[in-house]
Amino acid sequence: MSTLKKFAWLSVATAIVTIVLKIAAWWVTGSVGLLSDAAESVVNLVAAAIALGAITVAERPADDDHQYGHSKAEYFSAGVEGAMIFVAAAFILVVSVERLINPEPLEALGIGLAISVGAAVINGVVGVALVRAGTRHRSPTLKADGKHLITDVITSVGVVAGLALAWATGWEVLDPIVAIGVGLNILFIGYRLVHESGMGLMDATLPDEDNRAIEEVLERHREPGRVDFHELRTRESGRWRFVEFHALVPGQWSVERGHDLVETVEQEIHAVLPSSHITTHLEPIEDERAYNDVHL
Repeated sequence: MSTLKKFAWLSVATAIVTIVLKIAAWWVTGSVGLLSDAAESVVNLVAAAIALGAITVAERPADDDHQYGHSKAEYFSAGVEGAMIFVAAAFILVVSVERLINPEPLEALGIGLAISVGAAVINGVVGVALVRAGTRHRSPTLKADGKHLITDVITSVGVVAGLALAWATGWEVLDPIVAIGVGLNILFIGYRLVHESGMGLMDATLPDEDNRAIEEVLERHREPGRVDFHELRTRESGRWRFVEFHALVPGQWSVERGHDLVETVEQEIHAVLPSSHITTHLEPIEDERAYNDVHL
């Protein structure tokens, strides 16, 4: 089993454990705030299952029908997770408003808050691990899943703080107010996930720091009037980076000499940007046709 799949299974197991804990916390207290927290964990479970499937598909090697591989499957996972968050937020807001209109007494808050804190600790530890693994392996699915768990921790902290205040003051109206705040917060998180997923599917360019790193490599090899580079294009697909550029060299150079240059440049780009697919087009610098490329 691959490393990414192991982390995806860890996410699934974590979601199951925290759902059980948070439902137990809601059951003993009757708090709509804790119910909203449990609802977000149900989304975590669905998202973790989708992430596991997406990573399984993304790891498939290129084939005749998908010659650039299957890495974009991870963006679908992040997008679906964002959409699921919208559903959870709608549920939370409806239940919270209903409880605000028709308040109910809270019970055994001490036990419920202790259980919720335990679930938050589990989510926090696993969330940080998933974000680190997603960053290390360039997996948008794991990063999205980890960020969602960390967001869940922030949500839980807000819920616990609000309920603790309600417990201390007797203002039970704080319970649905906190839950409404939770719903609005995760709506924003869902929007960000859907936006990031859409940018990946639309072949957005690499981050500015990555493009600068490429430009720095090219600049080291430029020789005014002899060697130049243009038509740099980049995009990202899952954990892979795609880099394309044209190398302009003297027309009298041999194919071997031009090839040696671009091989050196490509190796240097690989050194600063691992997991890169690089495509280079060699052109004579004196030929006017080299400057008339058609943009799609």
